[in-house]
Amino acid sequence: MPIKKPKKKTVKKTVKKAVKKTTKKSPSPKIKKIKISILAKETGQTVEELIVILKDLGIEVKTKASSVDLESVKIVKELLEKPKTAPAPETKIETKIEPKIEPNIEPKKEPEPSKETEPKPAPEPEIKIIKIEGDSIVVKNLADLLQIKTTEVIKELMKKGFMVNINQSLASEAAVQIAEQFGAKAEIIRKVEKKHEVVLSDKHKLVTRPPVVTIMGHVDHGKTKLLDAIRQTKVAEGEAGGITQHIGAYQVKIKDKKITFLDTPGHEAFTALRARGARVTDIAVLVVAADDGVMPQTIEAIDHAKAAGVPIIVAINKIDKADSNPDKVKQQLAEHKLIPEDWGGETITVPISALQKKGMDELLEMILLVAEVQELKANPDVSASGVVIESKLDKGRGPVATILIKNGTLKIGDPFVIGSVFGKVKALNTEAGKRIKHAPPSMAVELLGASDVPQPGELMEVVKNEKEARRLAGTRLEETKIAHRGAQTLEGFSQHVKEGEKKDLNIILKADVKGSLEALAQSLRDIEVGGNKINIIHAQVGGVSESDILLAEASNAIVIGFHTNVSVRAREMSRNESVSIRTYNIIYKVIEDIKKAMEGMLSIEYEEVVIGRGDVRDTFKYSKIGVIAGCFITFGIFKRGAGLRVIRENEQIFEGKIEFLKRFKDDVKEVQEGYECGVAVQGYSNFKVGDKLEVFEMREKIRI
Repeated sequence: MPIKKPKKKTVKKTVKKAVKKTTKKSPSPKIKKIKISILAKETGQTVEELIVILKDLGIEVKTKASSVDLESVKIVKELLEKPKTAPAPETKIETKIEPKIEPNIEPKKEPEPSKETEPKPAPEPEIKIIKIEGDSIVVKNLADLLQIKTTEVIKELMKKGFMVNINQSLASEAAVQIAEQFGAKAEIIRKVEKKHEVVLSDKHKLVTRPPVVTIMGHVDHGKTKLLDAIRQTKVAEGEAGGITQHIGAYQVKIKDKKITFLDTPGHEAFTALRARGARVTDIAVLVVAADDGVMPQTIEAIDHAKAAGVPIIVAINKIDKADSNPDKVKQQLAEHKLIPEDWGGETITVPISALQKKGMDELLEMILLVAEVQELKANPDVSASGVVIESKLDKGRGPVATILIKNGTLKIGDPFVIGSVFGKVKALNTEAGKRIKHAPPSMAVELLGASDVPQPGELMEVVKNEKEARRLAGTRLEETKIAHRGAQTLEGFSQHVKEGEKKDLNIILKADVKGSLEALAQSLRDIEVGGNKINIIHAQVGGVSESDILLAEASNAIVIGFHTNVSVRAREMSRNESVSIRTYNIIYKVIEDIKKAMEGMLSIEYEEVVIGRGDVRDTFKYSKIGVIAGCFITFGIFKRGAGLRVIRENEQIFEGKIEFLKRFKDDVKEVQEGYECGVAVQGYSNFKVGDKLEVFEMREKIRI
């Protein structure tokens, strides 16, 4: 026995040596990276194909000399290996064996209805419950929650036609479906955003804050003159001196009470702020000229204010004119459900003359009265929060933002975050250019110290320190790509109804003539399915404009145009802001589509959209890829994976998909207009100089 022991040690040593020799060629756990050329041989792929796969998975590589880590190697190998059929039946057999054993045992015992015996037949596999926070989840995080390999999730998504990488975000609804495929149940936990909401923490410290007022109305009805008249007669005390500068808001004082006025260009700006979630305005003052009456922009302003749920005070201006007719104005207002108080309604109307500065005191008193009814409160002792009203880049001072303080008190030195922008308050200025050390609720101040120019409508929050501000800004920058607002479509609404969700459908209606508009509006209002109703936010004669898109975005509405056109700017804005526009020529078709949507029966239709065009200016041969067409993009964008047509002498000679897209020697995902690129399709080599290339995508159809 003592003689055999050393032999065992020598055997172990020789085995270890043999293992080392055999594993030298393949990547061992000690080796951190492997070259792409070696991985290509192991997987049976070409280097070019492997580079495309790696880039789709979010792994950055450039040439065959590049290396990838072992985790990436594992993911690629698992993705490319053929699915084995053996393990699948094993799990099924295991689950079937257990129920068979139980019936053999149970007949021996008499069935007992007692509570103690009920839990025993529960060796059934428990459904795993996972929780997804927010509107999206990263693919890798979803795999971790499901306790499966990331490649399994990617494979499942590929089956559904989605090419995603491990670091890409997935919509929560899609993640729920993927979880179901792996026998798990996903619960979506949506965070209740405190965005733009005033946090009234300590009720004992609440104080009455000044109301925030926006003046709206038709062009030339006297909005600017009214603001100037108020500014000149009632500017808050202590603001004298310094250089007056426009900061988009100012305060006036009446009877020891303050009112903040937002000096916005009109209802478009008002709604643009609201579209980003900012509940800025407390009261809307609608200016209507007594000699002109209610005009198209007046109606738009009314609908924008109503959609925001803001109380309206009507200032009937230009009463000094000989042809003024306030009663006619009141009649027109009543037609739009703004019934004046002296007619038995609830809408306050004040006759004024901005030119002669008549009725200013009465108007301001009415604003204070409405504010008193609203009981506007704020806590000046908490960390400040506010909304960006305006922002700009000043050559001498850097990024400058006008902040309307909603709650708390903003002080010099406070670290803050505004969306993906952070900073520390360096200076606070009033409209009159006066430097102040702190700004209480409902005050508008010019803030200096931001790292970049923030977006109007964004929420400003004071945080613990600069480190926290920087961290939050970085997190929000990543979330910006994921989080998308609005995107309400008729088909999407239909899908929600199908899933059992109850809600009203918001519509903005535009038509060519008043008769059609009224008939269509009435027909739509009559539709009610399963408790869901149609809510027409705005209905007006004319083409679909930018203002309609803004209102639709703010109200999560769909724009319907009947026998009317859509302006180029409005269509462009609708794409950028994910607002659905549907145009029709037949009235019953509108009603049919809306009814189908309300019943959850409307399916999504797709259409082909040309996204890019280019000219072939040269051709190059590559042994592994084939022929690469050297192109100059004359319009739009070229994307890898998009559809491709080759047109020669006005005839289409090929249709396929862009499989390889190069910019110089690098593989890229997309190339913009005005740049050169290389395009290749596996198996197609008939590119010629002078060919026209057309790149297209399939998108959700906007019906006309």
